[in-house]
Amino acid sequence: MAEGKLTLGANSLAAGASLHWHSWLPKTPPRAIILLAHGYAEHLGRYQHVAAHLNDQGFGVFALDHWGHGRSDGSPGFVPKFSVFTDGVEALLSEIEATHPDLPLFLIGHSMGGLIAATHLLTHQSHYRGAILSGPAIMPAETPSSLILFVSRFLSCLFPKTGVLKLDANGVSRDPAVVAAYLADPLVYTGKIGARLAAEFFDAMAHVRARAQEIKLPLLLAHGDQDSLAAPSGSQYLFDHCRSTDKTLRLYEGLFHEIFNEPERAMVLGEVTDWIETRMPSNVVRN
Repeated sequence: MAEGKLTLGANSLAAGASLHWHSWLPKTPPRAIILLAHGYAEHLGRYQHVAAHLNDQGFGVFALDHWGHGRSDGSPGFVPKFSVFTDGVEALLSEIEATHPDLPLFLIGHSMGGLIAATHLLTHQSHYRGAILSGPAIMPAETPSSLILFVSRFLSCLFPKTGVLKLDANGVSRDPAVVAAYLADPLVYTGKIGARLAAEFFDAMAHVRARAQEIKLPLLLAHGDQDSLAAPSGSQYLFDHCRSTDKTLRLYEGLFHEIFNEPERAMVLGEVTDWIETRMPSNVVRN
């Protein structure tokens, strides 16, 4: 287990910002590394149980708190540009490749992290053997009205941190304990999404949909079919439009947004690691 700080470089709109990262490594030397991108308003600490499951299978996990999230620099509910999020993922990728240069690498992104991961893949997919997107925010759960879009873009220019949208925490999971822990977590942001971030969200979603055909690596799209926070149709869209010859769409009947935190989490995580296992290099044996 290790943790540290990454500093965004001069080319980032948040140059000099410090991002908190953490790694979980198995007891034996890792057979592969997973780069994990968490969702909006949360932080990497909510994925400790996911990392523990992956460690049990011999996989190391690296994650960071995105800019404006958790223990990283930045303002919650705001981002100067969506690229700041992908800048962070690129910095973490560089850290992983410097410390584990010879290991297979996979990408997991949840919700906004799925959107960040998909955007990242448009320029960096050659670094990965495969990607798993959990409830990716490729399409909004509800199509925003023309008024909301206009207001978000107007305020984005003049008052970018003005709150315009709020997520319903009850959509996170069917497990009341998960929702209660989410709301009580001091590192979870429960305020409104600012106008700039909302506008950047919508633009990033449209950008990924417009370039979906450029994604060609093995891809697992996993989504709860009762997700009220990120539309399952977004995963269907990526599945239909990406050019991956090895692609899987898994819609979990009855599950809400955080499929890794639903009562069926053990089944979901088991299917994720089975998918990774079958895409490992043939010369890497299971521990």
